[in-house]
Amino acid sequence: MKLAILQTDILHPEFLAQYHGYGVMFQRMFAEAGIAVHSDIFSVIEGIYPDAPEQYDAMLITGSKADAFSDEPWIIQLKQYLQQRFAQGQKLLGICFGHQLLAHSLGGVVQRAAQGWGVGIMDYHWCELPTWAAIEQPRVSLICSHRDQVVTLPAEAKLLAKNDFCPNAAFYIDSRVLAFQPHPEFTKPYAEALLRKRWQDIGEDKAATALVSYQAEHQGQQIAQLMASFIRAK
Repeated sequence: MKLAILQTDILHPEFLAQYHGYGVMFQRMFAEAGIAVHSDIFSVIEGIYPDAPEQYDAMLITGSKADAFSDEPWIIQLKQYLQQRFAQGQKLLGICFGHQLLAHSLGGVVQRAAQGWGVGIMDYHWCELPTWAAIEQPRVSLICSHRDQVVTLPAEAKLLAKNDFCPNAAFYIDSRVLAFQPHPEFTKPYAEALLRKRWQDIGEDKAATALVSYQAEHQGQQIAQLMASFIRAK
């Protein structure tokens, strides 16, 4: 499989040396899951895009501290690019910001969550499963870190996963789009470092509860396998 990772953020300077970037996190996730993926990283926040997008089996849009509904020029450019790639039949994956931007680009609604920040390890319940998904358990535990949410899915989308905090936690469109609000690529050490960075903004009580939640297991590699199945699906 060949994957273009569209990187939509640059890590905080104190995280760069250890964690490198969101694209590298996805490369590590696939490698640890034993999935053979050749991937190239493109910093679209800096205007860098693939020269030949058709050579890739899929494109993955990473997380970002930016708002998917922002009118920043690079976000508008990326939104238009994704609309074009969708129209051309390119398979598209999105995580967190990528999940939100795909929903927004394809006719859904994204906004600041009334519930505030969603952080920590949360359980998500599977909903309508596509034919290419081999899932046996009714729920999955994943790391999340977001303050925006998809409040209305695109018209063609089907709800894949949800919980009470995030009713539209994942969706898919046939075998063309797959998007998740939580972060399968995050490790617990990075999630904790990011939580501590945002502690005051998140709020003492919610941040402390999230910190305790990191004692539980998260199943990011299960999502890596699901993403691989999506890319392979016809």
